[in-house]
Amino acid sequence: MTAEERPQVDTMNVSIFGLGYVGAVSGACFAHFGHKVIGVDINLSKIEMINAGFSPVVEQGLAELISKGHAAGMISATEDVSAAVMGSEISLISVGTPSDTNGSQSLTAVESVVEAIGREIRRKQEPHCVVIRSTVAPGTTDGRIARLLQEAAGREIGEELTLCSNPEFLREGSAIKDFFHPPFTVVGGVGTEGCQALATLYAGLDAPFIATTARVAESLKYACNCFHAVKIAFANELGVLMKTLGIDSREAMRIFCEDRLLNISSAYLRPGFAFGGSCLPKELRTIADMARAANLPLPMLTSVLESNQQHVERALEMIQRRGRRKVALFGLAFKPGTDDLRESPLVTLAERLIGKGFDLAIFDRSVDLGRLTGTNLEYIRCEIPHLDRLVSNSIDGTLNGAGTIVIGHAPRDVVPKIAAAAVGRSVIDLQGVAALQNRPGIDYEGICW
Repeated sequence: MTAEERPQVDTMNVSIFGLGYVGAVSGACFAHFGHKVIGVDINLSKIEMINAGFSPVVEQGLAELISKGHAAGMISATEDVSAAVMGSEISLISVGTPSDTNGSQSLTAVESVVEAIGREIRRKQEPHCVVIRSTVAPGTTDGRIARLLQEAAGREIGEELTLCSNPEFLREGSAIKDFFHPPFTVVGGVGTEGCQALATLYAGLDAPFIATTARVAESLKYACNCFHAVKIAFANELGVLMKTLGIDSREAMRIFCEDRLLNISSAYLRPGFAFGGSCLPKELRTIADMARAANLPLPMLTSVLESNQQHVERALEMIQRRGRRKVALFGLAFKPGTDDLRESPLVTLAERLIGKGFDLAIFDRSVDLGRLTGTNLEYIRCEIPHLDRLVSNSIDGTLNGAGTIVIGHAPRDVVPKIAAAAVGRSVIDLQGVAALQNRPGIDYEGICW
């Protein structure tokens, strides 16, 4: 984005605490939008560099932005916390959150800055917004940070004091581009008051502004970075395996990425129950077998099946916590709209419940035991030999006497009947049926929500 492309926005006075990569880049970009930015840091050399119009960190395009912002009088730096808070409407915290020796996150710097800002807000008459831009674990902003800020500021959040989480997604080496061209801007508010100030702050960006809760915003940063790491590990593990087979993995993965319907898409990225069927488990076992034959440790790919089985065990534990009551299970095939029972996680769950001595009734409209053939029939005979005694084609019959209702997958027209019958019973939702959530009189629990 050039100076000529600078958008016309309502301007604000902004203080940014921490002038590392995130703080310096954010400050320079906000100044480019026309906001008056004052950076705060305990490192005097960083302060001196900003005030001389130089960048405190090496980042493509940053030196030019800071030089222009400084020349226009739009960006400066100080070690004076009081001057920064009193001279701004909104304070962004972008200090480090390194790992402690035990792997936990150190919040020492964040908490110190929050308390310092809070003490100055106590002396301030005007409203103020505090924004956690540092990467913190979900639950930190509306938990420890909120308590510290309210104690230091002497006022409750919502009483002319707002607190938000605004995670950053800036990559070193392309941080300026990432700031000006993000896929979205996410802001998570604490309490009933939102952070309207941030909508004004980011008004110059041509990207969706997403308002949510602080916990969702915090978790998004971890979800994104963990997924990036998983993608790298996935490509690398497949790469070394393909190499042993004489395959150029770069070409294979180039073609892999051409699939925008399933591979590079939102497909399969909705939390829910375990996977199954005749393909995914089989292919994973084959990959593991090839890795053993080549003496290649592929820890991520070879642990996927174990992770999947643990998800089944979580569902079993949720049911067991409700006591040894009759269970009504809706859905048996590995996914709706099919009668394929091969390696269905719901068959595995049913088998585990039977083994634990539970009385079980099953409803799956697509599964007609009289029509099962071939490997599908052989599989179910091996896993649940007397399945015909458990499966019912009646919704009322399945629900009759059941204390726990398990939703594996239920057709839309069945959901209202389940909801009507669920009052006074427990519902374990493996599908994500919105109509069953937050209904009075139902002991509801989702597998991932």
